[in-house]
Amino acid sequence: MRLAEIVATSKQVGATRSRLQKTALLADCIRRLPAELVAVGVSYLAGELPQGKLGVGYAALAGLREGASAAEATLDLAEVDRAFGAIKAEAGGGSVERRASRLQALLARATGEEREFLIRLVIGELRQGALEGLVVEGVARAFSVEPERVRRALMLAGSLPPVAAALAEAGATGLDRFAVELFHPLQPMLADTAADADAVLQRLGEAAFEYKMDGARVQVHKDGERVEIYSRALNRVTPALPEVVELVAAFPARRLVLDGEAIASSPDGRPLPFQTTMRRFGRKLDVARLQKELPVGVSFFDVLRVDDDTVIDRPLAERWAALTGATAAQHLIPRLVTASAEEGDAFVTRSLAAGHEGAVAKGLAGAYKAGRRGQEWLKLKLAHTLDLVVLAVEWGSGRRQGWLSNLHLGARDPDQGGFVMLGKTFKGMTDEILRWQTEALLARKIGEEGHIVHVRPELVAEIAFNDVQVSPQYPGGVALRFARLKRYRPDKRAEEADTIAQVRALLPRPG
Repeated sequence: MRLAEIVATSKQVGATRSRLQKTALLADCIRRLPAELVAVGVSYLAGELPQGKLGVGYAALAGLREGASAAEATLDLAEVDRAFGAIKAEAGGGSVERRASRLQALLARATGEEREFLIRLVIGELRQGALEGLVVEGVARAFSVEPERVRRALMLAGSLPPVAAALAEAGATGLDRFAVELFHPLQPMLADTAADADAVLQRLGEAAFEYKMDGARVQVHKDGERVEIYSRALNRVTPALPEVVELVAAFPARRLVLDGEAIASSPDGRPLPFQTTMRRFGRKLDVARLQKELPVGVSFFDVLRVDDDTVIDRPLAERWAALTGATAAQHLIPRLVTASAEEGDAFVTRSLAAGHEGAVAKGLAGAYKAGRRGQEWLKLKLAHTLDLVVLAVEWGSGRRQGWLSNLHLGARDPDQGGFVMLGKTFKGMTDEILRWQTEALLARKIGEEGHIVHVRPELVAEIAFNDVQVSPQYPGGVALRFARLKRYRPDKRAEEADTIAQVRALLPRPG
């Protein structure tokens, strides 16, 4: 297949408003892919480069945008994939220049539209969770499989290309190969929001209320003496948390996949801020010293596998019983099962008094849906917060001269793709944050317009605000009132940011 067919489909999908039509366009393109190229083609359509980051700087890529273009489309998808593989494989002295040279040679053979598509693919400008959701539906339609089966396989596989490849190779039966495997981390299940315990119980009936800790999500895998820890982003962080390895190794179950929250505490037992906990992650040196200075505890709240028994599809009530037995009821999240709104609200109050963020309420009959945000888990917090993506930033003035300060914030739009701007904020930023975000955002710069710097939509920020109001000023028709930066979320991807629909649901109801 020619690369031009992928590029044309991507362009058509972007220009189409109808979700059904988008899905049909994607399915038609996927059907035409040779079986051996399905994984590559699906990856490109979802806006992701299979090779990941190539090690070519943004400045070099920006310069390549203006090069001469081919008069006609001749690039084959397979040769493009091989070219990116060769670029990625460059190593050693002078490798940066060789990567740029190889990429320049590839782009010289591309048409103008192909060149722009490939550069955006390399930079990451095409990469959107909303787009992946559409491609999931396109894959399902292309191979005549229920979308829910594809989503479940994606949940277990961790990425869509191998799922599409399995369907191309073996049809629907190919999905049976995806299971909960040890040392292959899964995307974590996510929570929606609710106003209070009464709203929770109206949706879920009797529910389990658990402390919502402001820590770092961890997934722990165990097989005999081997224990591995993975971050929310599925990165291996085992060396950074030896105390967690030690306690899980002592659990009675031989094989485990656990979901939990790691958090640092002060000597009096009060939880420390998220940024403090994150100092323990990614450290390869001085781990023993930092462990003494900043010990981390862990509280588990779910289990996906116990020995040879996969429990991911079982109701929460059964998974909790399995978790209790597998851990000898040690290091479990504080929890209350109740059908009383008064008891639920009192539980949230106790969690806040203990220094935590609030509570997560969970339906007792719900299965674990990895990588999904559904109605079975609901967050209850004292203040409104949303996880939004930084789309642009403005240079500061006065005492903030020389720093990037005023953030332009966006929510995901799963229906149309991309992000919808909700407003700006320059509040809640310390000098340390200003220094960090200036460096982090300049590294993601894709253009500049006066005092505004446009950036790749990659950084997720947790934004606190008072309420949501109707606003004709912004394209989504809504804006946040008194928005302020609470913290950055390096553990979250842009694909996990909150959606415009979630923001609109917070609008006051008439009457």
